Amino acid sequence: MSAVDVLNSVDIEVRDALPDDVYAIAGLYAWHVLNGRASFEEVPPSVEEMRERMGNVAAQDLPWLVALYRGVVVGYCYATQYRPRPAYRFTIEESIYVDTTMTGRGIGSRLLSQLIARCEQGPWRQLLAVVGDGHNNPGSLRLHQQQGFEVAGRLRSVGYKKGDWRDTLIMQRALNDGDWTLPE
Repeated sequence: MSAVDVLNSVDIEVRDALPDDVYAIAGLYAWHVLNGRASFEEVPPSVEEMRERMGNVAAQDLPWLVALYRGVVVGYCYATQYRPRPAYRFTIEESIYVDTTMTGRGIGSRLLSQLIARCEQGPWRQLLAVVGDGHNNPGSLRLHQQQGFEVAGRLRSVGYKKGDWRDTLIMQRALNDGDWTLPE
């Protein structure tokens, strides 16, 4: 068993986000907004804004999960409705962020696999990932591919941040029976 396996099996806990996790989540995301390439936000949301976002996810009965390393939040992911029009009601979108000091340890895989499992308990048939700066974000691209996502398209130069244009990759994976059967 490698050190990564030991870390994953012993020291990492994935659970539903709790209201008090909002402080750690907001701090973790602020780093990605200010320094990372995946988020297209330019100003980190406040703790109150993040609390509102978490509340909106909960109100839709969608999951918001956190990963803890020895009790400290080191990553999170959640699902939201893809778009508000009724025809999209069986499609959801996920977002995932991991503390940059903890990447490469399987935390993203644990979070995303548990999010997928939770989403498959609902009526949804497609799960999308919008990977910011996709071709310059190989870790996220690899993580999603390992979890069964395929690139469905590329939106070129749709974001402009920190002096350069950024693409997004749209990735997709089926949930449950996907489009093989009609929804209930």
